[in-house]
Order: sequence, then structure tokens, then C-alpha cells
Amino acid sequence: MTKLPFALAASSLILLSACGGGSSSGNGNGGTTNQAPTGITVSANTVSENEAGATVGTISATDPNGDAITFTTTSDLFEISGTTLKLIDSVALNFEKTPSQSVSITATDSGGLSTTSNVTINVNDVLDTYTFADADGNSTVAYSGQTARMALIYELNQYIGSELQTDLESGALTTRQAVIDKLNSFYEISAEDYDLIADTFAVDFIETLEQTTLRELSSSQKDLLGKIAGSDEVGQHKDWNNGDFEGWGTVGSTTPHGLVQIYFGMLGDHAQEWIDGNTRMDFNNNEITQIYLTTDGRDLKQLIQKFLLGAVAFSQGADDYLDNDTDDKGLRSTNIAGSSVYTALEHQWDEGFGYFGAARDYLEYTDDEIAAKDGREEYRSGRHDSNGDGFFDLMSEVNLGNSTNAAKRDRGTSALTNPTDFTSAAFNAFLNGRKIINDNIGSELTTEQMNALVAERDIVLEYWEKSISATVVHYINDTLADLDALGTNDFNYADLAKHWSEMKGFALNLQFNRLSPLSDANYTQLHNLMQDAPVVSPQQDLDQYKADLLTARGILQTAYGFEAEHVENW
Repeated sequence: MTKLPFALAASSLILLSACGGGSSSGNGNGGTTNQAPTGITVSANTVSENEAGATVGTISATDPNGDAITFTTTSDLFEISGTTLKLIDSVALNFEKTPSQSVSITATDSGGLSTTSNVTINVNDVLDTYTFADADGNSTVAYSGQTARMALIYELNQYIGSELQTDLESGALTTRQAVIDKLNSFYEISAEDYDLIADTFAVDFIETLEQTTLRELSSSQKDLLGKIAGSDEVGQHKDWNNGDFEGWGTVGSTTPHGLVQIYFGMLGDHAQEWIDGNTRMDFNNNEITQIYLTTDGRDLKQLIQKFLLGAVAFSQGADDYLDNDTDDKGLRSTNIAGSSVYTALEHQWDEGFGYFGAARDYLEYTDDEIAAKDGREEYRSGRHDSNGDGFFDLMSEVNLGNSTNAAKRDRGTSALTNPTDFTSAAFNAFLNGRKIINDNIGSELTTEQMNALVAERDIVLEYWEKSISATVVHYINDTLADLDALGTNDFNYADLAKHWSEMKGFALNLQFNRLSPLSDANYTQLHNLMQDAPVVSPQQDLDQYKADLLTARGILQTAYGFEAEHVENW
């Protein structure tokens, strides 16, 4: 199903009522009187919600004179192709908004006489929100820790982007080490420190949030270090702390945690330069005014955020919560209820969902709205106050992380021959898998049920990772455009640094999924081609680097089965 612009919805029985049109006329054929068609019917009266362009049924009518009949409609939701009634390709109906929809159909005979009837179409209610409850109606969905960590990533990004400079200018930070310590206060929080700061740690990267402090997201200690790849030694498919991590420098030269500290150290170096009154210049000999920009074309704000979205969120989702290679972990957790309102298996699946970052009613949004690009006023920021309480619940009403990248890439193919639908594919697989678990609470899954759950998991990870790899392609294209503008008035140093760093940061994440279609050898080649900073001179090296980026793009196209038209337009 392709997620396209949202429409209204539909209902339950076909109701027909004649409402106009001429009834008879002499047709000049031996005095025979022409009569208008009658008895307009549709072979089906239901359509599934959220299915854009769905077929309803076949229209028929009776003409007393045996004339050919043409069917038309003035509806802006439905269209008629021959005798087939269907939704317009850009329209999907929604049961929760309107459970039924009326459509006016006109039957016109060859003599020009017509009859119009209103047909009521039901919308089938399908599972489309991530809402699951026990027999007493209590929600069994919980992933507060995952949301807390996503919030920490966003708060750190906001701090680096603007508040770090403010702290330097105000004198709140006066040394390199003080800057590094401040950055680590978002990243590494002990249980003791958590209890001291959680009530005052502001969560304000989005306005009008229901949860305004870290404590309101999670009552117990949460940080990023505890969940970065390598921190959990049980079940991860590589030993990230002992030589398996790659993509920055030589293989095994650092670890996921070590790379974060390298980036923090670079920010500390820049801050110290500013404290000392030194000016940093880019390779065009222009002054760099942002602490997070390096002198060689890198954007540390983007590198840190994008890397953490993979090394914490995607790694945890793919390699821990949704994996099935370790007893009593991930999909091999028990589905027998314990002291909690949810089973361990329910909770593991939900925690994977939490790291994908989708709102519970993700399918209610258009791709434009998830991407915060356009759409209805109440949705176009990528979040929606679904319960109408005047606040955005960060754990259910806001789209974060890779869930937004999926929509951005779907937007990039929407006008092409075969549009992608990463959003619906991933979300529906999350829903279907959770339903398998929910339907069998109280007993361990049979082999058949587990196979079905694993199949849904495979779909989740396929499209979750595709949303990441397609985003790498997108930033390869942007970086190439920036490099093409070198030496012209159109060149923007900050844009190149941003685009290259998003490319690299997202690409580093493609090693964290045991089921990745990208081979280890191709992953290594990909990063060798990208290098650890953009190449801008001399001309022959620049030309080779641009060719290398195209080769890197081709590696991703082949590994993930992307269409050439999509790759060129992302």
C-alpha cells in the first residue's frame, strides 16, 4: 500500500436512492420511447481503510431499452474506470475519522437519459494504531526508556547546535574539559546522578510536550552509554569493543563509545580555540563561526546525532530487542505473564518499536506530515495531539528518528513510476508482529507462530534499514551537488559539511543489523570510498572522489535492490 494524501472514510450498507435525471423521450426509432437506466448497484459495499486507490466493486444498472450505459461520478474521493468504482489513487479512507462515505453515481444511456443514485460505502476498520491492551483494558505497550534515550539524543543535538555557544559566551564553560564534561552529561548518567538531575533535566527540543523533564519520561536511570553498541555484551552479533567496529579510521581503531568521545574531544578542541580567542578558517580561507564545524568539511553536530540514532537506537532495535539468536532475550523471551501488565516478549517487541520512533497512529499521517514538510496544520510538524489534551505525548504522538527518514525517502519517490512505501511496510509489520504476540499471551509461541513473528520482524528490519541506506543515498547526492559547486558563488561550506556528515553518520549505522543485506566486504568498501572527510582538492583527487561517491551509491543500490530512478532522485 502506498501512503498518499489522507482523505475521509466510509461505512456499512449500500443505500440507493434515485435523485434526478430525465425519465423518457422519443428516440425517433419507430416511435419507441427511450427510458432512463434504473437499479444502479455496486457489487461490493466495503473498502479497507488506509489503502490508497483501493477498488470497491463493479457497477451495474438496467436500461429498459437495452442501451449501453456509461457510469460517471462527481466525487472528489472516488473515480470510475469503465464499470469499476475505486478510490482515486491519491486517496485512502480512514475508519476512525468517518466510518462510511457516500458517493454519487450517474448512469447515462446512449440516448442521453440518466439516473443518479447515492451509494454508501463502508470502511473496514483494520489494525492501524499501535494500541494493545489486556483483558481488563489496561495498555500493555511500554517503551519509556527508549523514548527517554531518543530524547537525550535530540537534546544533545540541540545543545551542540545552539546552547554550547551560549554557554561559552556567558562564561558558563571556560575550559576544554568543562565542554567535554557537559557533552557527556547528556551521554553518560550514573544512577546517582540521574536521581539528582532527572527532575530538572529539561526536555524541550519540542514545544508543548506533555513530558517536560527526563524524570517524566523515565523514573529510573537512563543514558546513552548504557545502550550504545558494545555496552551490552550478550547477544550482539559482533564484538564492537574488540576490533569489529569499523567505518572511522582503520578497522578496530576505535569503538562506538570511543568514536563518540573522539567527536566530543573535537568539539572541546574547537571550544578551546574560541576561549583562547583564536579564529578557525575553512579551506576557502573563510572564518568558521560555528563550534561544531571543522576546518576540513565536517559537521560534528550531524555526525554525533546520526551516529547515535544508529549505534543506540537501530543497534538496540535490530541486534537486541528484535533479534532471535539468544535465549531469554528478544524474540526468544517468554510470552507467559509475570508480575508486569505485559509479558517479556510483548515488552521486547515494544522496545524495538520505541527505537523506530513512530507515533502510535503513524498511518494517520501523510508522508509530508511525518517529514514535517506539508499537510494538515495539526499534523504538519510531524506530531499530532491525538487525544486533544493540548500537549504532545512524546511516547505516542510524536514521530522521531528513522520513522521520519522513511517518510522523507517515500516523498522522494512519490512522483516516480514505482513509489516506495517504507513507512507503511515497516509500521504494518510492527503491528502484525505485535498482534501475533498479543493473540497468544499466556502460552509460548508455537513453531508456526514464531516463524510468522520472525517473518514480520524481517520486514521491519528490511524497511527500517532501507530508510537508513536510502538516506545515505540522499546525502551522497547532496554532497555531490555541493562538490560540483566548489569554486562558484553557489558553494556553501556549511552545506557541504552538513550533507557529508549526515551521509557518513547514517552510513556508519549499516553495520549494526545481523540481517543486513549489505555484506561486510561491501560495508568496508563503502567507507573506504566515502573516507573520513570530504576530498576537495587537488582537482584530480576531487574528480576521483566524486567518482568514488557514485560507486558507493551503486553499492547501496545493488545491496538493497533500489531502483535506479529512485537512487537518482533521492
